[in-house]
Amino acid sequence: MTDKRLRVFSGVQPTGNIHIGNYLGALRQFVALQEENDCIYCIVDLHAITMPKDPAELHAHILDVAALYMAVGLDPKKSILFVQSEVPGHAELSWILTCCSYTGELSRMTQFKDKSRGNESAPTGLFVYPALMAADILLYDADVVPVGQDQRQHIELTRDLAIRVNNRFGEDTFVVPEGRFLKEGARVMALDDPAAKMSKSAENEMSRISLLDDDAKIKKAIMRATTDSDGEIRYDIQKKPGVSNLLAIYGAFAGISAEDVAARYQGQGYGTLKKDLVEITVDALRPIKERFAEIRPSNELARILKDGAARADAIAGPVLARVKERFGLGV
Repeated sequence: MTDKRLRVFSGVQPTGNIHIGNYLGALRQFVALQEENDCIYCIVDLHAITMPKDPAELHAHILDVAALYMAVGLDPKKSILFVQSEVPGHAELSWILTCCSYTGELSRMTQFKDKSRGNESAPTGLFVYPALMAADILLYDADVVPVGQDQRQHIELTRDLAIRVNNRFGEDTFVVPEGRFLKEGARVMALDDPAAKMSKSAENEMSRISLLDDDAKIKKAIMRATTDSDGEIRYDIQKKPGVSNLLAIYGAFAGISAEDVAARYQGQGYGTLKKDLVEITVDALRPIKERFAEIRPSNELARILKDGAARADAIAGPVLARVKERFGLGV
């Protein structure tokens, strides 16, 4: 057995307010991992521009996500927190890995197919961004990448690219990372459509609860949440997806299983479950909102991100130099 601390890397796009699915599924895991590992958490702003973005909104969202990172418990003294575009190695390694990838494997990526469906043409960045995602991870010799199940294909491509390069240029060129995937029960589905994941991009604002939503919005979204007509509270994802989603959210906030929540409400109506879920959600998000309000206006936020970028670059630089030397690049 070894006591070696693992290096963990993950990132979040600055595309708007983080919702409870992101928080329960990923950010809480980020916080737990920082206690016993060397963690690097990035705000992946280069990924955000694969589709057109308003520059002022993008900049504001970068700072919002950074403040939320800290508000949920990420500690810049324990973890490296930084903005992707502040470390040039991400873009440079991305090009190298793009040259090692194939159009066939990139065209099979689910997110590209979904976002380009029905269009004769799509932005090139949308097509090649999996190589950038691979670069994000491989640039730091990451051992572990905590992500949702929907990112499994991206982790597999990252591993394939690392192994492909290692086979050609030496097995120590890249560390081949392992994905740490969330349990199925940790997935939070849309409140209006429990067959779909909760999403920041969904048109219906009532389909999600964002970490900074006010109490009235939280109540309205939960009370309107889709259930079913039989009135029985039971955890059964296949037959009762709407109720099961509410039970899973309740359980995640309360730290108990969805089945235990169902047992607690046996014989009671959906209205009671929803009212109590409103209360537990509001209580859970209140300290995050209060902490965010303290951090976001602070001049310290930019300093923390600049310091994080310098620390990240100090790790990325030697890795990129090693890769470029293996490829024969540079003087």
